[in-house]
Amino acid sequence: MIDKINNMKMYGFFLVSMSAICFATATVFAKMVNQASNIPGIEITFFRFFLGLVITLFIVLKRKQSIIPNKKKFVLLRALANAVAVTLFFTGVEHTTVTNANMLNMTYPVFVYLFTPFINKEKNPGIYYLYLIISMAGIFLIINPDFSYINKGDLFSLLSGITAACAISFLREARKTENSFVILFNLMAIGTVANFVLMLPFFVMPEGILIFHIFMSALLGVAGQIFITIGFRYVDASSGALISTSRMLFAAVMGVILFSDPLDFRISIGGILIFISLVGVSGFFNGFKKSLIQ
Repeated sequence: MIDKINNMKMYGFFLVSMSAICFATATVFAKMVNQASNIPGIEITFFRFFLGLVITLFIVLKRKQSIIPNKKKFVLLRALANAVAVTLFFTGVEHTTVTNANMLNMTYPVFVYLFTPFINKEKNPGIYYLYLIISMAGIFLIINPDFSYINKGDLFSLLSGITAACAISFLREARKTENSFVILFNLMAIGTVANFVLMLPFFVMPEGILIFHIFMSALLGVAGQIFITIGFRYVDASSGALISTSRMLFAAVMGVILFSDPLDFRISIGGILIFISLVGVSGFFNGFKKSLIQ
């Protein structure tokens, strides 16, 4: 029985790790498109939502499930917030490095607690304020503003993290009454429609290898979402959140190797500070402290 539980945990760790690799690699393909063409980030976002819509629609139809949520409010708010977050993120990837975009986007767990008292009516430990300060210090080092110019890609990536935090709070409420695939279907459907409308005036027809790169970015993004959804069935929230932060490492390595992203001392320290804050928010330090006491 113990071996079975351990095997399930290892399976969960593997899936969550795969999701981190998929999300990081999706941004690599998106950056390849940005560098080789004038295709905007919002177009890449549209194809990601569209492919996700096709896949979730197939699953829903196969299971003969209703796509109508029991309570529409938080499902719709989750979908809208997520659509904005993903759009901001890929716009950020378009204008900044793969490394910076992923580091700044991954701040979202720290910002979640800012919304929980208002959306989820939950109180948060005071220590979270310390983690927020640490995270903000890391953000400052990565963006390195001189107050006369700030890279708009860095700004979009940070805003995507804040918006994603809001989306997570809406998701927590939606999950109280809704099936996972109902939430995913509505998320993909609303994201597809919203991005289609916004993308239309700037649409550029992809050609040649760019079609493959866009498809791979979309497929890996959807795969990452599926992996993390299934993976969290087998791991606790703290461990899962901690493993998810590995996306920053994967993105940094690929960014440096493939795009020669700058990874100087300042950016490295900023990433470490954000990582520490994410580990703290995940509850890892609390569990570590208890294990020492026992």
